[in-house]
Amino acid sequence: MRLRPYRAADEDALIALWQRTWQYAYPSIDFGERLAAWRQRWRNELVPVARITVAENDTGAVGFVTLDGSGYLDQLVVAPEAWGSGAADDLVNEAKQQSSGTITLLVNADNARAIRFYERHGFRHTHDDVNPASGRAVYGMQWERPKNAN
Repeated sequence: MRLRPYRAADEDALIALWQRTWQYAYPSIDFGERLAAWRQRWRNELVPVARITVAENDTGAVGFVTLDGSGYLDQLVVAPEAWGSGAADDLVNEAKQQSSGTITLLVNADNARAIRFYERHGFRHTHDDVNPASGRAVYGMQWERPKNAN
């Protein structure tokens, strides 16, 4: 597996991966209905302001992470078949390297697997919130580069 910067030609594959992964995690929600809004959000809110790193293997993209200039990690997406492969670890570690020293994110409060993942990577729970788009409970989490790290 290798990491590389996002290219405009990746858009369709990454949005399809985003949908497939969220559909797997939340099968009761029809994410197909959200594709047009996700595509608009991708083009207007993520690509212009975020550094997007793609994880790929010989068959194509298996994940991506978005990190904006303020240190907000909006999306960490890894294909379900690549869960446990190290792709998510590599992507979050790359985001840490790209950050100015602090990363914040929101994670669905009912996504125990993701919360454990972030905690293993040094993120701590900072606050409870509600996602304004979905109405779902979310946890705010934050990572800070250790003071003695370069």
